[in-house]
Amino acid sequence: MFDPIELIKTVGYLGIFGLVFAESGLMVGFFFPGDSLLFTAGVLASAGYLDIFIVIPLIFSAAILGDNIGYWIGRKAGEKLFQNDDSFFFRKSYAEKAKEFFAEHGSHAIIIARFIPVMRTFVPVVAGIGKMEYRKFFFFDIIGGIVWGIGLPFAGYYLGSVIPNIDRYLLSIIGVIIFVSVLPMIKMWIIALRKNG
Repeated sequence: MFDPIELIKTVGYLGIFGLVFAESGLMVGFFFPGDSLLFTAGVLASAGYLDIFIVIPLIFSAAILGDNIGYWIGRKAGEKLFQNDDSFFFRKSYAEKAKEFFAEHGSHAIIIARFIPVMRTFVPVVAGIGKMEYRKFFFFDIIGGIVWGIGLPFAGYYLGSVIPNIDRYLLSIIGVIIFVSVLPMIKMWIIALRKNG
């Protein structure tokens, strides 16, 4: 199992920015464990390894910037993306699932997708492909960025401040975060199986 504490200590502030930015809109970070990284960054800030007043604006800006680049990639490249074969940078099946997710949840998908791996990478692109009004996209993206990009690291910071030796429980907490974040994907997979079966 990967160790988010060592990863964050290794990559530092610039690495955190890069990971969040890539996962949020470049279609290359869909395999990054974003939720657990954000929470762990907050815990490390509570222990003095990082500065929470740098971590939070850094993550928030990376998330918003990444999403906006993803939106404009979708807007400019459009449906051409869906004609490409699978590659390291693009998974057609993930984009199709994001399209279904966006159709089901509408504008709120921009916020909800923040908490779902893969969806947070592809939903901004799909919003651009669907030519969602930019001002509307940006509004929901800011809300999602606040709830996810500020909420998760702050939760880690707060819990790290009130629970002594939280690092002992960190892997268990991260396991719960990952499990909760993939539940919507499992639900979508079960629904897809029922439709095809």
